[in-house]
Amino acid sequence: MPNERKTENLVRKRLVSQGYHKDEQLVIEEQKSDSPRIDKLLKNASKKGNKDGHPEFIITSKAAPDFLIVIECKADTTNHISKTLTKYAEYAVDGVLLYASFLSKEFDVLAIAVSGETEATLRISHYVHLRGAVQAVELPATDILSFGTYYDKFLHSDIKFRQDYDALLDYSRALNEELQAKRIKEAHRGLLICGILVALENAAFRKSFRFQRTAKHLANNLVESIVNEFKSADLPADRITSLEAAFAFIKQNTTLTKDKPFFVGLIEQIDSHVNTFIRTHKYHDALGQFYVHFLRYANNDKGLGIVLTPPHIGELFADLAEVNKQSVVYDNCCGTAGLLIGAMKRMLDDVGLDADTEMAIKKRQLIGVEFQDDIYALAVSNMVVHGDGKTNVLPGDCFELSPTISVKYKPNVGLLNPPYKTKGSTFEELDFVLNNLEALQASGKCIAILPFSCAIGNDAKTLERKHALLEKHTLEAVMSMPVDLFHDSDVGVVTCVMVITAHRPHPSGKKTWFGYWRDDGFIKTKHRGRIDLNGTWKNIETKWLSAYRSREIIRGMSVMAEVGAGDEWCAEAYMETDYSDLSHGDFERELKKYVAFRILNEGQ
Repeated sequence: MPNERKTENLVRKRLVSQGYHKDEQLVIEEQKSDSPRIDKLLKNASKKGNKDGHPEFIITSKAAPDFLIVIECKADTTNHISKTLTKYAEYAVDGVLLYASFLSKEFDVLAIAVSGETEATLRISHYVHLRGAVQAVELPATDILSFGTYYDKFLHSDIKFRQDYDALLDYSRALNEELQAKRIKEAHRGLLICGILVALENAAFRKSFRFQRTAKHLANNLVESIVNEFKSADLPADRITSLEAAFAFIKQNTTLTKDKPFFVGLIEQIDSHVNTFIRTHKYHDALGQFYVHFLRYANNDKGLGIVLTPPHIGELFADLAEVNKQSVVYDNCCGTAGLLIGAMKRMLDDVGLDADTEMAIKKRQLIGVEFQDDIYALAVSNMVVHGDGKTNVLPGDCFELSPTISVKYKPNVGLLNPPYKTKGSTFEELDFVLNNLEALQASGKCIAILPFSCAIGNDAKTLERKHALLEKHTLEAVMSMPVDLFHDSDVGVVTCVMVITAHRPHPSGKKTWFGYWRDDGFIKTKHRGRIDLNGTWKNIETKWLSAYRSREIIRGMSVMAEVGAGDEWCAEAYMETDYSDLSHGDFERELKKYVAFRILNEGQ
């Protein structure tokens, strides 16, 4: 006869082997919790629906009080999981997910289902149910791991990132309203947040900011701490002087210099909401994302004119360029440095635990140029906050600096999202691409996101630049991107991504690969912008990259074609439309997207 006690003993054995009982921070309870919060949530959570719920194990940590583990056991492996997930009393997965659904009202929950009476037959499944989420998400783990491993994997999981990122955007909206009420200018708000983050890197400032005698003293100390951090980053004296001038408004703003409780509270909030996010989700351009969403709710929605590359596209850039620890990456119009930060993440992932190589990457292998003074201040600060050992983000004109970049740094990867042409623009978008290519080493890879008009335009200026590109470089691939990709920056331009090999003239007869990448799975939502609502991006990215790397020709997705300067550089020009594959499922899927959009964007 099945004996559930045997299963529980196997779980206890694993908990002991993973050090749970030796960790003084952990509390392991069985059947019932002494925590009033947990006990309250498990009321009416029984598997039969009429009384308290009693999981086999409840594990909490004093160090992480909002995260808990709940374990449910069944003796027979045939009772591991049902098809409907609604047989709570009979199946391990069904039961533990029920408990998690109640506990997730106040906790982030790791739900573990265990079945089997012997080591040979034991079956273990893991699910994460985030606080406030509608449902749990399964994790790929088949044995019980240490609490530290669980917590680390949880903190750095995609689902945790989405939760934290959504919370960050919610905070940006609330903070913008507060700063609006305090009459702090839109163009100053991003710099203020940025400066506070840099100052918090200074140990002395972090300890003393609450105890400054007056708000004016605090403002002066904040700017002084920002300057000291820039000096620690070995920035040249002239750049430090320029950056100090960019943050000088902090010492002159009436609200900041006269309202100490507000100023101190603002610093504490930014440390809690923004700095915590940056430290948890390393090498993600949180500041840039925060800033763009910040501007979306400002009265002047143009702000400093930033058109930010969405973070998932920045990651895609690094993968297309095959960025690794040997890469020297150059962005000649770097904005808030988001593409450089994304590249840094890929490079450091490749390094592993080699501290010397990591420092070399931060000191010499990430180069940026930014023309606008205020945005330059954001870029440098962003790199400093992300632990850049010596910031090689240079102020100035990339067209003047290109020879210096090429000789001094020798970049072999170019990543860019150039300024988009306006009526008064001197340069075309393709001019920035050609400029980036000139600075790269021979056979270096350049990845650029551009208005679609750069790929299909046939006016004299566009044709001239397309001809110049093919004459000196190789057009490897062009991908048509989602129509509303830059929705969050309030820019309606349709874009494409070009992949180009530097200083290798485009061979006669060579075919270029064209991808139709119009659907990245992101959905537009009110207040939060375009988000990966259904968690489909990773699978889509994998599919895209696989097709690109193998130069696959896939009906409805990709095609190869020989092109010249006068041709259209896009998949749409060469793919044949095929309606035979359209099905009821396609219609249903699009209808669901529309319904989701309506629900998320109406009545809020």
